[in-house]
Amino acid sequence: MKKFLVVLALGLIWVVKSSAQEKTPLRLVQTVSLPGLKRHWDHFGVDAKSNRLFLTSDEDEPVVDVFDLRTNKLIHTITETKGSHNVLAFPELKKIYVVDGEASELKIFNYDTYKLMGHTELSIDADPAVYDAATKYLYVVNGGRAAKTPYCLISVVDTVNGKKLADIKLDTNRLESMAIEKSSSRLFVNMTTANKIGVLDRQKRTLIDTWPVTAALENVPMQYDESTHRLFVATRKPSKLVVVNTDTGKEVASLPTADSVDDLAYDATLHRLYVPGGNLNGAVGAITVIQQKDADHYEVIANIPTKPGARTARLVPELNKYYLSVSTKGPQEAQVLVFDVVP
Repeated sequence: MKKFLVVLALGLIWVVKSSAQEKTPLRLVQTVSLPGLKRHWDHFGVDAKSNRLFLTSDEDEPVVDVFDLRTNKLIHTITETKGSHNVLAFPELKKIYVVDGEASELKIFNYDTYKLMGHTELSIDADPAVYDAATKYLYVVNGGRAAKTPYCLISVVDTVNGKKLADIKLDTNRLESMAIEKSSSRLFVNMTTANKIGVLDRQKRTLIDTWPVTAALENVPMQYDESTHRLFVATRKPSKLVVVNTDTGKEVASLPTADSVDDLAYDATLHRLYVPGGNLNGAVGAITVIQQKDADHYEVIANIPTKPGARTARLVPELNKYYLSVSTKGPQEAQVLVFDVVP
């Protein structure tokens, strides 16, 4: 009888472990390899309606790769860039905007033919961008460290005609990710050198407030849950997710994450955050998955091992997919890892 109970207990432990493994919040379903191609991936763009995924590369071979979301195959490569960092597709305008930091400009490509249509001049090191759908304005960070200026610019561009409308000057030499508040005219931006969050008025085009980030240093990616008025900021020194109440500007939570984070996604349906990290010199990368229990309470529910340099990603909620980039490093080939989002 004792022997039977021991076997039964071990069996139950195995079942519990297997069940826990099966319930991972992200399940790897495909590895898309690009053998022979060198890629130092930066940020993704997506057009779920037309089943296209865009991925920028800013070193080695500066291009924008276009993948078919139905097959996950590479279908086109835009080569007329010097070092792209961000890409946004506008099918209704028949345009693709590429933030080409090394060329100090926005490049505008035809949506159907991928032919270069125009340019919008910016400063060097243009990188983070966020789109305001209500006005069709694009906000693009440029200048700062690479421009050797003590300030950065947030350029406001009308995507309908490609014209730059204004430059908002902020007295810090490094700005990173931004987030739009749809219910107001506020724009949030990570003032990384200052270790603050800047709050701008999009109508007045001025800085109206700053909030210190006290839990850690080097705040880089950002996302916003407007339903709870919670701003999510990932830091690197040390690596943490910091949650800020945008009614008060105060931090309400912080949790450890994967290292060297460069991207962040918020899943509004499952109330989760996906935090990919890992530099190319590290032994491994990881995706930290954090569950939002309520506005002020969060829990790390998984740290999913990936690969070195896999630190930019894109959540596509329409498909329940999460796409993670793996940059080229030595024998490690460029890859895109495709995950199913598991409820």
